Amino acid sequence: MKIIFATNNRHKLTEAQEILGSGYQLVTPCDLGITEDIPEEQPTLEGNAFQKARYLYDRTGLDCFADDTGLEVDALGGAPGVRSARYAGDGRNSSDNVALLLENLSGQADRKARFRTVIALIFGGKEYQFDGVVDGTITDTPHGGGGFGYDPVFVPDGYDVTFAEMDSEAKNAISHRGRAVEKLAAFLSGAK
Repeated sequence: MKIIFATNNRHKLTEAQEILGSGYQLVTPCDLGITEDIPEEQPTLEGNAFQKARYLYDRTGLDCFADDTGLEVDALGGAPGVRSARYAGDGRNSSDNVALLLENLSGQADRKARFRTVIALIFGGKEYQFDGVVDGTITDTPHGGGGFGYDPVFVPDGYDVTFAEMDSEAKNAISHRGRAVEKLAAFLSGAK
């Protein structure tokens, strides 16, 4: 089954493809000649995911899904949340975001956090939502060379390593995006 995934992020694409398996062919906006930035202007993860999915559906009329993910840190009132990718400001990178997060958590005893992913699916012209959450804590310093984003500072509950220290199979088995994509895959397999 061919389905559009509203991302040009190769990390996300690979992770989703590994979970969905060979029965699905993920197509990116670039594969369809859509090269402009897809808007993410909503104040919530849900809003952004649906905005991106609707943007693609309106242009293609094809089944598609989009996700939005945020790191929510208790001691920071849920920040960076929907602004996770731009936490340190526009034009900044993941290292800048991690550095600002650690600076803002300096001296904080409560380092509880969660990664939350919302997937918005438009399938057969109808909208569906799938959520995935993984709870954990933020480390004092980055560890590991794998993963992306906040992975080097996030230790999932029940583990003593960061997401960046896990191989992709182990991370996908417990990750927020993995959990949401598994729910998506279960829905799609029932819809075939």
